[in-house]
Amino acid sequence: MGKGGNQGEGSTERQAPMPTFRWEEIQKHNLRTDRWLVIDRKVYNVTKWSQRHPGGHRVIGHYSGEDATDAFRAFHLDLDFVGKFLKPLMIGELAPEEPSLDRGKSSQITEDFRALKKTAEDMNLFKTNHLFFFLLLSHIIVMESLAWFILSYFGTGWIPTLVTAFVLATSQAQAGWLQHDYGHLSVYKKSIWNHIVHKFVIGHLKGASANWWNHRHFQHHAKPNIFHKDPDIKSLHVFVLGEWQPLEYGKKKLKYLPYNHQHEYFFLIGPPLLIPMYFQYQIIMTMISRRDWVDLAWAISYYMRFFYTYIPFYGILGALVFLNFIRFLESHWFVWVTQMNHLVMEIDLDHYRDWFSSQLAATCNVEQSFFNDWFSGHLNFQIEHHLFPTMPRHNLHKIAPLVKSLCAKHGIEYQEKPLLRALIDIVSSLKKSGELWLDAYLHK
Repeated sequence: MGKGGNQGEGSTERQAPMPTFRWEEIQKHNLRTDRWLVIDRKVYNVTKWSQRHPGGHRVIGHYSGEDATDAFRAFHLDLDFVGKFLKPLMIGELAPEEPSLDRGKSSQITEDFRALKKTAEDMNLFKTNHLFFFLLLSHIIVMESLAWFILSYFGTGWIPTLVTAFVLATSQAQAGWLQHDYGHLSVYKKSIWNHIVHKFVIGHLKGASANWWNHRHFQHHAKPNIFHKDPDIKSLHVFVLGEWQPLEYGKKKLKYLPYNHQHEYFFLIGPPLLIPMYFQYQIIMTMISRRDWVDLAWAISYYMRFFYTYIPFYGILGALVFLNFIRFLESHWFVWVTQMNHLVMEIDLDHYRDWFSSQLAATCNVEQSFFNDWFSGHLNFQIEHHLFPTMPRHNLHKIAPLVKSLCAKHGIEYQEKPLLRALIDIVSSLKKSGELWLDAYLHK
């Protein structure tokens, strides 16, 4: 460890000078087997501890060799508590002549963003309206009950079955947005209560895994739209995204699929299949392979409840088909909403921007309305959510004007568009990337 890791064990040790490091040295420690990072000018060796990190080792790895101050503050509620885990990992600090930020990140933007966050705290924008989240949970339970009532009263004909499927798909989508709130620790002041309710909502109401979601989603927030770091843009050679990837594929003559038609086959394999095939399989296999028995038990409780409710109406095979049809409907909803804020933005290798600039480069907003807020789980305020992931979603619109002002001050584009335009832009973005691939494939 270094002397900085054992301060407080003796007077000689306390008086020993703290080791100092230059950014040039710190940036060398960015390997899976050798990870250093910087928080508030203190240097930490997180190599071994990262394997025990509750958010997963990858999210820490994405900041190896960098300043992680704003990411650290964004993801954790109780900084004093988390700081206790950091203290024994400290090996030194930045040399006095070194800047607080690496790679030429903007100190002025960072300073202004931190002042903005302090303003948000002073405005009580991190304070939760618990009635809001109670009503969200209540309307999900009402839809679950309504689905059973429709089949009980009207029978299992085509029309009642379709209506029930849409009601349950809506319930599932809204439960997805609600688990997102608890997963981001944005409801309760104590992390433990967020974790407990998160497991209930994502496990018992949706049949998924809290740990799978945490490890995946926090990577996305840490490095949004960054290849090799954001799992949400890992397209498994099915799509080419942004500008860099299609050009690379084209130059290397890679053609796993006809990418110049990806904006067309997106409708066949994107929205319809992501949840019922890819996510459902990945979640189950992840829980089993990681021996995550708690999350698996929660997920089993969902399937037991579902089949106990619907096997009497449809039989075993019919209930299984019914479940996957609901997943099919929900998947459309999920894909269109989650991609309208990111897929149309810059997707590239890591340029090591400051926190504020990196989030603005990868996110855009959709105009506010009661429907848009409900339909997207307030992810229409994606910019504000990415800047302040622990802020309760009902307050995101309150900080938006201040974020816009900060963007204007530094000449950073703040994108906001109507819902229909945002959805159309997904297809346009895929088409543009496909055309870039074809041109590079044929001519370079």
